[in-house]
Amino acid sequence: MKKWIGISLGTLLGISHIGMIGMIARKESFPKLNLPISDYTSYSVVANKEGYSINYRAHDPRVLVKSEGVERPAGFLGFGKAKISKHEQYYIAPSQSVSGGMSPEMIACIKKKGGGEQTGRLVGGGLGTAAVTSTGIGSIPIVGWVLAGAATMVGMDQGAEIGGQMAADLAKECKDEENIN
Repeated sequence: MKKWIGISLGTLLGISHIGMIGMIARKESFPKLNLPISDYTSYSVVANKEGYSINYRAHDPRVLVKSEGVERPAGFLGFGKAKISKHEQYYIAPSQSVSGGMSPEMIACIKKKGGGEQTGRLVGGGLGTAAVTSTGIGSIPIVGWVLAGAATMVGMDQGAEIGGQMAADLAKECKDEENIN
């Protein structure tokens, strides 16, 4: 009888030991962190058996740099090219959103440039259609309608580019190079 008691107690102790080892192996040693993470945050976590420490910085880096190199039409009717390189350092305040923060001058410049592009697109489309009609491109068998559409679209695209740039050049809000997008 003592033999069976010893075997059952040994078995019970062995099974509980295996269960305890399984519980320890599955236990997560580090806590789960719910940090607010975005494009402008950084954090570092140092964790050990005694605990953990978190170094969290919102809006990091503090100063952002935007570099831009643009080649845009210039001169009479946009036939020349002007190369402009622009470097800007700015700070995003915690209350600002990434898309916000445009000045009223920038908004007015964007509106004027968009209006110029639309007017230029209309004029360019009319000139492209006139070129198709006067040259007879549309009467070419099989591919005439494709060429006529392509000529009209090219005229519209060029008209939009030239019209938008002319509107930006003439608008007083767009005289500053930072406002031209």
